[in-house]
Amino acid sequence: MSERPIDRLLSIMRRLRDSEHGCPWDIEQTFATIAPYTIEEAYEVADAIASGDMEALREELGDLLLQVAYHAQMAAEAGAFDFDAVADSISDKMIERHPHVFAEAEVKDAREQTVVWEARKADERAARAAASGRTPSVLDNVPTALPALMRAEKLQKRAARVGFDWPDPEQVIAKIEEELQELREEMAAGANADRLEDETGDLLFAVTNLARHLKVDPEAALRRTNRKFERRFRAIEHRLEREGRSISDASLNEMELAWQQSKQSEDLR
Repeated sequence: MSERPIDRLLSIMRRLRDSEHGCPWDIEQTFATIAPYTIEEAYEVADAIASGDMEALREELGDLLLQVAYHAQMAAEAGAFDFDAVADSISDKMIERHPHVFAEAEVKDAREQTVVWEARKADERAARAAASGRTPSVLDNVPTALPALMRAEKLQKRAARVGFDWPDPEQVIAKIEEELQELREEMAAGANADRLEDETGDLLFAVTNLARHLKVDPEAALRRTNRKFERRFRAIEHRLEREGRSISDASLNEMELAWQQSKQSEDLR
């Protein structure tokens, strides 16, 4: 019988980490040094999905799977756990959290299932807190390593589950205006960098809250705007290049005019 692809991958990973015959770079890596690559690969998966490129998605999912294999191999070397334990753990969790699929429980629709799912996760967080001898919090286990925008949204969602939330988007908009005014006042007063960072963070947090109320993914929204900015800025460069000029030689007014022309061209498509 031919070797399963996953077994082949794990064998390759063991070989790369072999202390005598492996790759010097791979051998010296740790959980901490590999973590940034894991995060990067997850974002590249998201980019492939956004572009609708299935070939790229296949490749990026492979890169992400390699990250799981890498961490599991290092854990196995430390005597902590191996890849099979990782797979068993998530399998057990999925079965436990889906009793309506794997047991006799019933749910009416996806919304009810979400409520049940979140309740089970809350029970798991409470159990972990009790095991460590500390008081459980609704905000437990929101990873600090998440991108700040994504973590802000998750913290807000957790707080909203217990009623700590604005009742409608208009009140969130009022909060945004309040935070913007506070930032303006700090700027006018010549505030130091620490105060400006604090007030800017409050403003971003409030804008994230508005996105949540509008059921807009703030991370996806900002990625979309980043792509739009890049597309339009490149259009400015190309427009000036056709005129035989470099963007570094253009004035701000000229760049703004080219920006507006690029924007209008998009609107006409």
